[in-house]
Amino acid sequence: MNIQLSIGMASNPRTWALHDGTVSPDGIDLIPSVVHPSELFWRQLRFADFDISEMSFSSLIMALAGGDDRWVGLPIFTTRRFFHTGVLVRRDAGIESPADLKGKRVGVPEYQQTAALWTRGVLQHEFGVEPKDMEFWMERTPDHSHAGAVGFKAPEGVTIHQIPMEKDIGSMMLSGELEATLLYIVDPNLIDRSTADLWHHPDIKNLFPDLVAEGTRYYEKTGIIHINHGMIMKRKIAEQHPWAVLNVLKAFEKANKLAAAQRMEHVEYYIDAGLLPPSSRGVLASNLVQHGVAANRKTLETAAQYSYEQGLTPRLIGLEEVFAESTMDQ
Repeated sequence: MNIQLSIGMASNPRTWALHDGTVSPDGIDLIPSVVHPSELFWRQLRFADFDISEMSFSSLIMALAGGDDRWVGLPIFTTRRFFHTGVLVRRDAGIESPADLKGKRVGVPEYQQTAALWTRGVLQHEFGVEPKDMEFWMERTPDHSHAGAVGFKAPEGVTIHQIPMEKDIGSMMLSGELEATLLYIVDPNLIDRSTADLWHHPDIKNLFPDLVAEGTRYYEKTGIIHINHGMIMKRKIAEQHPWAVLNVLKAFEKANKLAAAQRMEHVEYYIDAGLLPPSSRGVLASNLVQHGVAANRKTLETAAQYSYEQGLTPRLIGLEEVFAESTMDQ
């Protein structure tokens, strides 16, 4: 017997095989929708539009801590990067190192989003800059944000202002009303509204001038590559069809392997064409995106710890509370 489930995902090379039907979970007919993550998470937290979807790890554990048990987590992780290397600052703000962010006005699309959670955690643990040391300005509005959907309130000691509707992070960075932004989103969707190209503006620069060097330093020290998006399934479906949980996980693992194989075909082409040295083969062959709790336990537990430290969750959330029991050893 097949079941039919709606699934919402962002466009990602590691999930394309599920979008186009090349890979499908056994016993499940998926109805896929491509939705921008900012919009997708709001729709799920507010309206539960999809049976399965991507979800912000930070918002998921906040919802669980707040008593919202509509979802069960699946240890499928579609994006990884060093989010703290995405901090942008004004050149005239006197910010030459992370410590210089203290006392500054800092933009953030959504205070609770996982990318911001990671960046604040790194700033605190690696550079001694705590959230209370900065003044935050949030772009997303209460009625169109993950925060509004879970009833988020500013943690004690942290200042969070609402950016007026006639402004956005981009315009405030260019006017000098903001001196930095933890991250920046310009992709069109129902939630985010910034449009200015800050990355190429002469008044704006990266906090870390050498992103690769900082990412390498951080990874060699911690062994962590940040995770921000996982997958969720409606709990009532997981309870009614418990076999569907591992079938979905296996399908994503197959799609991930196909994407990795296709990437290596491109690598070999560029090596054969003389555009890449043969020595790059080993590094580029490494599969940095791995699914499962076991392979990602340290990263996930660190994110949960940061959430508790930063006052987003009232207690430390254990991974066994987040993910389906059948996936805990995967």
